[in-house]
Amino acid sequence: MNQPAPSPSSPKLPVNLAANPNLSSWLKFSPQGQVTASPGKVEIGQGIVTALAQIAADELDIDISRVQMIRASTAVSPNEGVTSGSLSVQQSGRAMRHACAEVRQIFLQLASERLGVDIASLGVEDGTISGPGNVTTSYWELAEEVSLDRDATPDVRPKPPTRRALAGNSVQRIDIPDKVFARPRFIHDWALPEMLHGRVLRPQNARVKLTGLKDDSVRAMAGFVAVVRDGSFAGVVCETEHGAEAALQALRKGAVWTDGEPLPDESDLAAFLKAEPSETTIIDKRTASSPGAKKRTLQRRYTRPYIAHASIAPSCAMAQWNGDRVHVWTHSQGVYLLRTDLALVLKLPAESIIVEHLEGAGCYGHNAADDVALDAVLLAKATGGRPVRVQWSREAEMSDAPLGAAMAIEIEADLDAAGEIIDWRHSIWSNGHVARPGRAAQPALLAGFELENPFPRMISTNPPQANGGGGDRNAVPLYDFPSWQIESHRLTTMPIRTSALRTLGAQGNVFAIESFLDEIAAERGEDPVAFRLRHLGDERAKDVIGAAARRARWKPEKQPGIGYGIAFARYKNTGAYCAAVAEIESAEDIRVRKLTLAVDVGEAINPDGVINQIEGGAIQATSWVLKERVRFDRERITSTNWTEYPILRFSEVPEVEVELIQRSEMDPVGAGEAAHGPVSAAIANAVFDALGVRVRHLPITRESIIAAMEQAP
Repeated sequence: MNQPAPSPSSPKLPVNLAANPNLSSWLKFSPQGQVTASPGKVEIGQGIVTALAQIAADELDIDISRVQMIRASTAVSPNEGVTSGSLSVQQSGRAMRHACAEVRQIFLQLASERLGVDIASLGVEDGTISGPGNVTTSYWELAEEVSLDRDATPDVRPKPPTRRALAGNSVQRIDIPDKVFARPRFIHDWALPEMLHGRVLRPQNARVKLTGLKDDSVRAMAGFVAVVRDGSFAGVVCETEHGAEAALQALRKGAVWTDGEPLPDESDLAAFLKAEPSETTIIDKRTASSPGAKKRTLQRRYTRPYIAHASIAPSCAMAQWNGDRVHVWTHSQGVYLLRTDLALVLKLPAESIIVEHLEGAGCYGHNAADDVALDAVLLAKATGGRPVRVQWSREAEMSDAPLGAAMAIEIEADLDAAGEIIDWRHSIWSNGHVARPGRAAQPALLAGFELENPFPRMISTNPPQANGGGGDRNAVPLYDFPSWQIESHRLTTMPIRTSALRTLGAQGNVFAIESFLDEIAAERGEDPVAFRLRHLGDERAKDVIGAAARRARWKPEKQPGIGYGIAFARYKNTGAYCAAVAEIESAEDIRVRKLTLAVDVGEAINPDGVINQIEGGAIQATSWVLKERVRFDRERITSTNWTEYPILRFSEVPEVEVELIQRSEMDPVGAGEAAHGPVSAAIANAVFDALGVRVRHLPITRESIIAAMEQAP
């Protein structure tokens, strides 16, 4: 039955609930006293299953122990797209809260009819519904009478924040006990009955084709099951993982490849990025009503290298065929989007494919989780119905998974005679930051590019600014400059495969903006905190800067070799506010001694979870800034192990303090990516404070500091 279109003032369902309105896809009640909640967002270490369980328990008035969180699966879960962009609480949380509020009302209505009392006189405590005269029933008694196979309606009002018992309180993470006690939770630890093991053969050099393959020695090996080849895609299946590794090495010896395509000159990425064909977009433009008189112009260039996801555990998947139906187990961040691309490659209806999520050990965007899933599916087709597990090697993970795009950012500022900013110009050169599965007419999976009839290699794109942007994310200043122009140059070639890495372009843009602001403040002899506050009209922005500065006792007394820096951003200009103060020590290498952060995410559902996310983001950003850089020569990526691609060690982790500004009256936003940009810039600014040298090219290593000293006027 067609519903009339709502008027502009009519209440609306939360976006993810409007897309998946059937209440039974979100919640199920059992007579045994349990509620199963099945969101479409996935746990990737950010604590989302705990926050959503808190929301459900709050709205339903039940103890959180009664809530069982179901892993996302295309067979049973609502389609909430991809878990990314720090949107899980913001999107899935709102949908879950509304769905639970409506389900509570449905149960109360039925209880009112059964008990013969006014619905307004009923209350709920841990699932028990009671009213005047000691009449009682419960969700569990009514569970079999209530059908949730109905669509949500927009008129329900969830509880106000003042009536929520769990939101705003830290509770124990649901996923932690299994991990602490080594119970199987990660996909790497799961085993299916009669499971086989597969490995896929890929070249070391970029963009080559497989022209010959001798596999006689492989077929003679103990435990051999199958060799699979389709064009340049080739792999082996064996009874054991050790056997699959040995077979892969034997298969590699019999492989013949064409010459590859050259990679860029790693020593001058900015020149490469600016010389490549690109699509130019004006992201934002502001014109001053009364332009000031320009006295001089400052111009600076900042760069970041390609960055690897560097997931602690290499990507892994399992797949099983049953006739023309496929079941896949994966740590993909988007089970429905992966299913879409698998259907394109396999030429099967999407309904013939089930994609089920299992957690992976480390995922910060579009790593190889989706690629390895297709690998497993293609190998499993040759096993007569037995499941196949495929795990990539460390070398494959570091060379074949998509990378975070390198960026060159140029900022110009026109200053008047008083040194005030009167015009601001920000230009970005970068590959696109998204080539996730399920978003285009062609699949975005690695094996799909290697088949005999290959799909074209996808060139990464950027999401629109309305969705946060990509290479241009956080490029529009939050500061009150009178005039600006922000433009993005997205490369239309992609010799090195790039896709979504945590924050997309925000880390690079905030690093550039906040470094440049510090340069201007230093030239003016103005305190960088005061300089920022003077250019901000957003009170929440001022509050986090002020809170971080106070907590860090800005600015501590100067000590030799010690530097302090501050930076700020609001993630995507619509999400969490975060300010960071970095304290660094300059010795043989730069060491970050302490990071002090303040964050405002609106209503913090689980404060401890928010703080965990900010701490994790701050530490990861420290690793990016001080150490991480994908290395390559003109033929191949060379940083394929932890020696060539170092990350921050436990002994190098700084002390991190986080002050959470709780605003329970405001809608929650995500925290996972809020700290990266501010921490990156704060460290760079602290290096300048300690050494008087401005390092504009990441990572900040001994070599980059020496280069900056040599280039300084």
